[in-house]
Amino acid sequence: MNKSHPRSGEFRRVAENLFRYSSSSVYYARFQSNGKDISRSLRTTDRTLAKRRLADELENASKLDVKVGKMTLEELLRLYEERLGQYAPKTIATRLSIRKIFKETWPHGLNVPVHSVNTGQLELWLASRRANFKKATYNEYARFLRHLFELALKFRVIATSPAAGLKGLRVETPIRTTPTWEQFQALVADIRAQRLSADAGDSADLVEFMGLAGVGTAECTNLMGEHIDFAAKRITLYRLKTDTGYTIPIFPQLLPFLQRLQAKGQLQQGQNIFKIRDPKKSLAAACKRLNFPHFSPRSLRRCFVTRSIEVGIDFKTIASWQGHRDGGVLIAKTYSHLRSEHSDAMAQRLVVH
Repeated sequence: MNKSHPRSGEFRRVAENLFRYSSSSVYYARFQSNGKDISRSLRTTDRTLAKRRLADELENASKLDVKVGKMTLEELLRLYEERLGQYAPKTIATRLSIRKIFKETWPHGLNVPVHSVNTGQLELWLASRRANFKKATYNEYARFLRHLFELALKFRVIATSPAAGLKGLRVETPIRTTPTWEQFQALVADIRAQRLSADAGDSADLVEFMGLAGVGTAECTNLMGEHIDFAAKRITLYRLKTDTGYTIPIFPQLLPFLQRLQAKGQLQQGQNIFKIRDPKKSLAAACKRLNFPHFSPRSLRRCFVTRSIEVGIDFKTIASWQGHRDGGVLIAKTYSHLRSEHSDAMAQRLVVH
């Protein structure tokens, strides 16, 4: 003979779509959405709070698309991969690597509905990986989860993202070495002088352009002959990461270099200007030979920005040359110490004669 559980009770309607379970006094939302009966605990015995949560549940339910409501985590991950093409190659490689690890280590299976994944499960998965991560790596994994479930939001698979509250860890600001203008010139000369290397000239050209123009490897990879407009004194650049194009002037310090490339026939329409995609190895070797600190390709951009500040160019103008759209806020934040140092140096010239 079956006996009722001592805590068994019944649902009692207290308002439209709002019910209270008699044995626990907990409120429940009970309604229909897209022809489906929904019954969900509101996790409170307080009626005022229950009414607010009921309103949230009804609003969230209205945002869902019943056609994709049963999408599994496996299907979401497949959709995520298909949409990675908008990012730069390095970002794609990073996200695909994290996606692979997620699929191999997610303990709840990939055939579960997306809407069944909760914040606690995501936090436990991140915690299980934490011991092997640097803070920056942990933040990449948290970013992956946020982007993954933001995609589910866009397709109306879920009404709220379980990853929305996942916070990144504070990463200490790294010490970024920046070559002086003299060190930059020495690096170019050293790389170009390596006669036994078949790529020395091409590598030196790329390093020299990056330092003289203040651009990164991604912009250089996409640079074609027709992007150099001597008549308008402009260069058109494209940044894949942000999917934006922008232009910079042909700076006086850059003009002789471009004229040399033109004389060598390297500025042909429809052809990439630079044969080398990344000068990382040649730059590292030159630093070692010259007994310089380790300078990365990014250091060349910082060298350009530093020199621009030192000669008195304002942050807003420099930012526009970097393809930024923030009016110089990031440049000011990153390089404000240089502006102060330059200001102090200029102040010393105000001497009494």
